[in-house]
Amino acid sequence: MTTVQLNLVVIRAEDIDRAAKFYSILGLEFHKHRHGTGPEHCASETGGIVFEIYPPKQGESSAGTRIGFQIPSIDAVIAGLEAAGARIISPATDSPWGRRAVIADLDGHRVELTEPH
Repeated sequence: MTTVQLNLVVIRAEDIDRAAKFYSILGLEFHKHRHGTGPEHCASETGGIVFEIYPPKQGESSAGTRIGFQIPSIDAVIAGLEAAGARIISPATDSPWGRRAVIADLDGHRVELTEPH
């Protein structure tokens, strides 16, 4: 039996460069890609998972998608994200999974941040 493993997450953003700069605050490093005749997009790979930011297709949005990142220091990252325009949905609090916060990115995606114990 094969083990299932998540390896790709794609979100849509009106300005892919702005979104990549925003997510770079988390420590992600992005590179521009284009597959065949498809649109240019930004991609980051970490821990075997590719996180891509594509421009939206007509009438398409991924704003309802909730994504999560485990990061080394929530307080340091949240300050940078707020300065970049993030909206705090749930401030950083302690939970059974570690310190946790939820923010909204510049395109409305809810992003859960977790700092392990």
